[in-house]
Amino acid sequence: MSTIALVDDDRNILTSVSIALEAEGFHVRTYTDGTQALAAISQRPPDLVVLDIKMPRMDGMEVLRRIRQKTDLPVIFLTSKDEEIDEVLGLRMGADDYIRKPFSQRLLIERIRAVLRRAESAQGAERTEGEKVLVRGRLVLDPLQHACTWDGRDVTLTVTEFLILQALAVRPGFVKSRDQLMDAAYDDQVYVDDRTIDSHIKRLRKKFRAVDPEFSAIETLYGVGYKFTEG
Repeated sequence: MSTIALVDDDRNILTSVSIALEAEGFHVRTYTDGTQALAAISQRPPDLVVLDIKMPRMDGMEVLRRIRQKTDLPVIFLTSKDEEIDEVLGLRMGADDYIRKPFSQRLLIERIRAVLRRAESAQGAERTEGEKVLVRGRLVLDPLQHACTWDGRDVTLTVTEFLILQALAVRPGFVKSRDQLMDAAYDDQVYVDDRTIDSHIKRLRKKFRAVDPEFSAIETLYGVGYKFTEG
């Protein structure tokens, strides 16, 4: 049974979503503010966090920032429909997905299942062809360990970031369209737009440039997509 941490200052949302998730077999822990949630998540990490952006005491952005300092725990943001800037910032900071309020509980459940499936596939017990350690120049990706290094230095990636990078690095020099990267990183039942992929790419570059300011292995081909250049 997967445990979901649900963080929102709207008690009506906490109640209704908790009932829906528990009916689907999830164990749910609820929190009404970011400070309370962060302390609890640090002590007892759940399998996934559903996190509202606008909250008292500590907002969702700050909670995510602090989570990402320590772990790649899957996070789905809840945003208001007019908070597009927050959606982009959240993805750049390392959220795995977002969903806009008001939302369908069924859609949220499908998004949760999709992110959990991606996380579980990254921790499989046996190495298939797609799970072998991938070495591309200075990049090393180990899908089973969910480990990534550049020049021997660790780079912490979310599940979504890892899958996008893996899709690019499998065939260096070959261009992958945004649609192809969506297929690699997201479940078929989940719709994402181009901005989501672009935001993940920006986040990847930022993380690699933190360990290597000269990092340029992920190239943009405007109007076409992205490619990984082995150097």
